[in-house]
Amino acid sequence: MSASTTTLHPAALARRPTGRRNYARQYWLFAMPAAVVVVAVILFPWLFTFVMSVNDWKVSGNVYFVGLGNYEHLFHDPRFLWAVVRTLYFTTAAVVAPMLLGIWAAVCFAENFKLRGAARTIFILPMMATPVAIALVWTMMFHPQLGVLNYLLSLVGLPPSSWVYSSATVIPTLVMVETWQWTPLVMLIVLGGITSLPIDPYEAAVIDGANGWQMFRYITLPLVWPFIVVAAAMRIIDALKAFDTIFVITNGGPGTSSETINMLLYQTAFGYYDLGYASAMVVVFFALILLLSGVLLRMRKWEHGV
Repeated sequence: MSASTTTLHPAALARRPTGRRNYARQYWLFAMPAAVVVVAVILFPWLFTFVMSVNDWKVSGNVYFVGLGNYEHLFHDPRFLWAVVRTLYFTTAAVVAPMLLGIWAAVCFAENFKLRGAARTIFILPMMATPVAIALVWTMMFHPQLGVLNYLLSLVGLPPSSWVYSSATVIPTLVMVETWQWTPLVMLIVLGGITSLPIDPYEAAVIDGANGWQMFRYITLPLVWPFIVVAAAMRIIDALKAFDTIFVITNGGPGTSSETINMLLYQTAFGYYDLGYASAMVVVFFALILLLSGVLLRMRKWEHGV
């Protein structure tokens, strides 16, 4: 028995590499379509965008290599730098407000009360509408003379507001629209986490005499933190790429008061047809997104005490 095993063992070892090679070849045959799609849809556009960013690429002229000239111009362009500031301002406000209201709404809807199902349905209606339709409705509501919002302010004795027609209030007003539309999404994500929590820690906390705030601070918040991070990541992505709402309501105005990076990108590429400079903006914008993604990863690690 031992001799037979010793005789067969080298042959079995000799056959193994061939089998592994055949398996690897079959594996790549199945993976190849997905790899082609990834390269064609993701990698190639990014590589081509980078190539455009290091060239003076205009629709009406010749294309020639400028190296890092477009990037150097970016960081000396006041219009672009202000667009970055407005983007960060808009993103921060459009993330913080829906997160706070969404978490509060999730805690409220986790309680058992009459007509809770109907209230949830009404609450999530804003995020079901298309952004363009929402923007058109809000544009009519913001009208200084004919808008319903200033009429409502007059009913409670408050002076009319300029809303999106003033550089001082345009971004807070756009944030209000974003908050109205996307707070339900945060609520749904956090509510899903709350409803999946075990009940034992709450029973123990009640026995120990903890109040509602203490249970939320030391039990609910740490346990639903992964859901909060997911909701925050989705809101950051949505806020950074916000374009349709701003384009329909203000088109970057008044002046350039609501011109975010996306709006400046659109104007540079399709208004001035300066594709090389717009591509450099895209690359820098992508680096900004990677930076914010790193912050979110740190928040995720903080959950595990890293």
